[in-house]
Amino acid sequence: MDEAINRLGQNIQSVYRGGVGKTILAGALARSIDCTFGRIQLTPDLLPSDVLGVSVFRRDREVFEFQRGPIFANIVLADEINRATPRTQSAMLEVMNDAQVTIDGATHVLDQPFMLIATQNPSDFEGTFALPENQMDRFLMRISLGYPSVEQEVRILQDRPGQGALQALRPVIDAAGVRALQQQTDAVVVDESLRRYVVAIASATRASDELLLGLSTRGALALTQAARATALLRGRGFVIPEDILENLSAVCAHRVITRTALDGEGTGRVLEGIVKGIASPA
Repeated sequence: MDEAINRLGQNIQSVYRGGVGKTILAGALARSIDCTFGRIQLTPDLLPSDVLGVSVFRRDREVFEFQRGPIFANIVLADEINRATPRTQSAMLEVMNDAQVTIDGATHVLDQPFMLIATQNPSDFEGTFALPENQMDRFLMRISLGYPSVEQEVRILQDRPGQGALQALRPVIDAAGVRALQQQTDAVVVDESLRRYVVAIASATRASDELLLGLSTRGALALTQAARATALLRGRGFVIPEDILENLSAVCAHRVITRTALDGEGTGRVLEGIVKGIASPA
């Protein structure tokens, strides 16, 4: 399993040399784990049914049949998610939280594993809608990819990885293997002192004068789960404080609201300042 994880990282790096495109990155992930991939281009006129699916009446059989939308894939890229209207964004809350879709009173469970990867435009772009707090809280992490280095960009111009490298990728693990990794992650031990440490961090954000909105209980759960995954990748069956701190900004920065307008890095620095005042378990 460790070898599969290492090869998965090598697969993604082989097509994502920085700045090749988030679509390529998501597609590389899907190919590397031998899973289905769906892409949704979010626009202001997109309806919930365009994402989730719709019931179609079959005249020959006189029954309604559910036609799955593009959300029914293992890896889904929601491109420019903040261009969709609040109505369409709200329709995605159930699938983001429970990996299921309820249409016309019937619940349709998505195949596992399921991951939603979203990109968004800057909030000052015309035609964007702010994502509500309850939707932001459902994303495990927010990660800024940034621009490639000079050498990476030179290699991109030479290799043009989006034209050939993606199609050449071969799976290094399958869906069953990913589910097994998820089960191993759930089995990683988090000592009570560390659980109390996470709760202390969440409580401190809620009481901070620098934040209008602190970390929710869902955010505390996400931080703990990310720490479990980090410990597993480090070859440990137990979490240490560094696993928590390593994921603090990526997991928590998009879930809190500062009193002054800050970007993700600025919010991350606020969180780091808050955590410095909390005693870390030995």
